[in-house]
Amino acid sequence: MATKLPKVPVVVVGMGWAGGIVSAELTKAGIPVVGLERGKDRKTSDYLMAHDELRYQHREELMQDLSKETITHRNNEKMRALPMRDYGTFIVGDGVGGAGSHWNGQTYRFLPYDFEIKSMTDEKYGPGKLGADYPIQDWGLTYDEMEPYYDTFEKMAGISGETVESYGKRSNPYPTGPMLKTPIMKMFEEATKNLGYTPYVLPSANLSEAYENPDGISRGACQYCAFCENFGCEYGAKADPAVTVIPVAKDTGQLDLRTHSNVTEILNDGTKATGVLYIDMITGEEFEQPAEVVVVTSYVFNNVRLLLNSGLGKPYDSKSNTGVIGKNYAYQVSSASSMMFFEDQEFNLYGGAGALGIEIPEYVGDNFDHSDLKFIHGAGIRVTQYGNRPIANNVVPKGTPAWGAEFKSQSIKYSNSFFPVKSQGASMPYRYNYLDLDPTYKDAYGKPLLRMTFDYTEHDRELVKYISQKTHEIAEEIGADIIDTNDTQNDFNVNKDTNTHNTGGVIMGTDPETSAVNTYLQMWDADNVFVVGASAFPHNSSFNPTGTLGALSYRASEGIQRYLDEGGSLV
Repeated sequence: MATKLPKVPVVVVGMGWAGGIVSAELTKAGIPVVGLERGKDRKTSDYLMAHDELRYQHREELMQDLSKETITHRNNEKMRALPMRDYGTFIVGDGVGGAGSHWNGQTYRFLPYDFEIKSMTDEKYGPGKLGADYPIQDWGLTYDEMEPYYDTFEKMAGISGETVESYGKRSNPYPTGPMLKTPIMKMFEEATKNLGYTPYVLPSANLSEAYENPDGISRGACQYCAFCENFGCEYGAKADPAVTVIPVAKDTGQLDLRTHSNVTEILNDGTKATGVLYIDMITGEEFEQPAEVVVVTSYVFNNVRLLLNSGLGKPYDSKSNTGVIGKNYAYQVSSASSMMFFEDQEFNLYGGAGALGIEIPEYVGDNFDHSDLKFIHGAGIRVTQYGNRPIANNVVPKGTPAWGAEFKSQSIKYSNSFFPVKSQGASMPYRYNYLDLDPTYKDAYGKPLLRMTFDYTEHDRELVKYISQKTHEIAEEIGADIIDTNDTQNDFNVNKDTNTHNTGGVIMGTDPETSAVNTYLQMWDADNVFVVGASAFPHNSSFNPTGTLGALSYRASEGIQRYLDEGGSLV
């Protein structure tokens, strides 16, 4: 039987970016918060001398233990879903900081087009551009309404970057200047300028210079050591909830952070939550934490799963096309690329940073004409230098045997003489791509796992064909000796695909029939439950999601404070 604890004003489930920002903003306002995190606590000193590729990249030290909880996946409804037992694609964080500790740090804003995608698409191309099975919808607020929250997030995290004129208007420049350009970035810059494009250095949460944010948190500049993705930053140069917002919340004395606390259910009567049930993962004890407000900030997958396992909100049903929880799951499309090999040039690709790169804006959003194309939105075309690692890299031209003397010879020959022009494309929601509870498989506590039904659509495959041509043109302009262009989008494989930008499942909007939360991320069906994160995105843009997730977290924080003062629906 669960031990019932004293009631608190706010309980936050998950202490990554969303949970950290909400906790910091509420505690600064004097509101006591209980933060429940199933992993352990972390700080910068935990990452000292931790450049261990095996431990962090291949054995996933910072990730969720898949033997205790995972997802199941199937490509379509005719298949039986099976559990994901190895990380090939999604790398779900575990511990204080969550995915915000092991991320790369690319920190974009979404476009004005993203927030009004249906209205703008219908206006320019007519209704039904994609067909009824692609339920794109406006987000319920505009870029101009989001802009102040983007600005707050960027100042908190110290984002480094340069203004892109063709994107949305900014009230302020980035707080720090752009990252340095490496030789391969300069080659991409020169080639794309020759082709008439306007390249820009990626916006980065890896600080380009020392910076003190408005909360008084000081961090040093990036050392370009290349251990960002899958790693915590030993210098504190990478913005991480564990070194930015969570220390602020702790310093107020109003945050009661309980680690190793796995929330299994949101207690509710169907219209309001009364608190949460959680298990102490060290002792196995179960606790009931009553609260006036429950804030769910536990990543896309667990946000959806927790609501479904708690009976909160109407589950999505693809057959009747009704319900909202699990609807509009979206991924990203990253297959269009051109790998380049050089006979007489070498590059040091083993230095870098998670958000070090350069991109062109001409093929994102609706920046180009889609009248004769069978897709909308687009992709960022880019060169990045995350920093290769010795174990994980062994790139050879197409046609090379996968083993033997020739493979070894080609591996050595091109080990420092290759880099790709790659892309990251938007993902539109599709009626038959969704999340629900698996009817067979359960976690270590007997709760149903989340089941993902997802495959790439014809929309995605058309986008890859188109964008791959552009990457090939740029590769030719760069002057590579061998160009291997991929123009085909294969079926989705949960054990191979490498983009970890999951969105949707608890989407925002203005209509309870088509959305689960309003524009403050407050549930329509339970007004004292806020579900914060990329789960709120009605579709996935071509940009990395954290900037928008962070901005929405600041907006949700305002909403929670208003709710505590006034109660009721905020819209």
